[in-house]
Amino acid sequence: MEKRIFGVEIEYGIIFTSQGRKTLPVEKIVRYLFEQLVTTEGFLNVFLENGARFYQDTGYHPEYATPECTNPIDLLRYEKAGDRILEQLRQHAEERLQREGIAGSLNIYKNNTDFIGNSYGCHENYLVDRNANFYYLAEQLIPFLVTRQIFSGAGKIVQDKRYGGAHYTISQRANYVCQKISGTTTNDRSIINTRDEPHADEENYRRLHVIVGDSNMSEFSNYLKTGTAALVLRMIEDDFVNKDFALRNPVKAVKDISDDLTCTRKIKLDNGRKMSALDIQKEYFDLALKYMHTRQLSPMEIDILQKWGYVLNTLEKDPFKLDREVDWVIKHKLIEDYMKKHDLSWNTINDNVLMLDLQYHDLRYDKGFYYMLERNDLVDRILTEQQIQEAMVDPPSDTRAKIRGEFIKLAKEKKIHYNLDWSYIRVGNLLDVRIMCDNPFQTENRRVTDLMRIIEKSRPSRRRFRLY
Repeated sequence: MEKRIFGVEIEYGIIFTSQGRKTLPVEKIVRYLFEQLVTTEGFLNVFLENGARFYQDTGYHPEYATPECTNPIDLLRYEKAGDRILEQLRQHAEERLQREGIAGSLNIYKNNTDFIGNSYGCHENYLVDRNANFYYLAEQLIPFLVTRQIFSGAGKIVQDKRYGGAHYTISQRANYVCQKISGTTTNDRSIINTRDEPHADEENYRRLHVIVGDSNMSEFSNYLKTGTAALVLRMIEDDFVNKDFALRNPVKAVKDISDDLTCTRKIKLDNGRKMSALDIQKEYFDLALKYMHTRQLSPMEIDILQKWGYVLNTLEKDPFKLDREVDWVIKHKLIEDYMKKHDLSWNTINDNVLMLDLQYHDLRYDKGFYYMLERNDLVDRILTEQQIQEAMVDPPSDTRAKIRGEFIKLAKEKKIHYNLDWSYIRVGNLLDVRIMCDNPFQTENRRVTDLMRIIEKSRPSRRRFRLY
């Protein structure tokens, strides 16, 4: 598909540290995050004016799903907008708790694991043609997804007696991957999930649901993670990936690659070859260069290709030179610098080092270590602040999210009772209207436009509006 819909779902970690005798469990704390978004108690599932969805996921994790996007830059913009929105909600929730006499610190982290071994995900969604062979796409894409962690991993300290202390891994999700392909996202997690929820016309489209990736703080890592995946997926759809990269044991390979900071450890392929993650990525990249000469790529795809080549060349020379671009390298440098300053080693790390690992992912702009680096121009950026700020309030202009976002703004202004989902809008009260919007590329819908004209002429309701 030359034109594709992208989306990302981010599950966030949440910790409340009480500073007094009075406290609340996390399942109640998380409800305070929704107070600015809804006026009806009990609803923890909200669509926002930028077209995104914010809701409570399994395990009381706040989750943000981006609106439908058509390119990796917009996807990055709206993901970063979600981080900022959640930070604003965190501030409000913390202040509300304090006013109720529950003093403490409410922290939200964009990571994938906690201190007691729980994992929560970053799920990527790519729209694919219903007529495409889904399992062929998945099998061809898996070697790429397994190995791309060398530039998209978020990094993590792992304490393990086998290593006589602790060691550092490239990926946070690697140790939680149990299967190659499966239908669940919480137990027996896989690389690709088969749940068939396109949120679109099911006769024409299907969703490719990738759940092996890490949540990124680095804009560069994030942009490259989804940008390269989309490019490789397009190549597979065009039957351009003519090499056999099938891995003997993809689940084991995810873990082996994550444990190797040199990116050179050899893994077994089905055909008997042994290749490193870097070798495999370079072969995909070489195919992409050839593909570029046979197809008309967009300027953004060419930019992704250039950045991909730069990263692979640098990884081959010295992975630790990517301490401005790649999350796992940026964080590793922070940790190494701290340990050197305090005369520590990987065998003698203390709680401060573990906290540094966590604080890298803190969404507070004034406290998070990644944002500290960003403020001091120590990491490379892809976006401007204006791009993020605009994405916090306005939906994408080239997808169905535009219809949804504009409708929500008007309905909130007029205090109209409504509920909606990705593919429909429904209005209650005096009007009992349900409108399907199952084309994710559609930016206008005549029935929604007519409905909005009626709403604009109506008087604002005194009753509270409801969001689902």
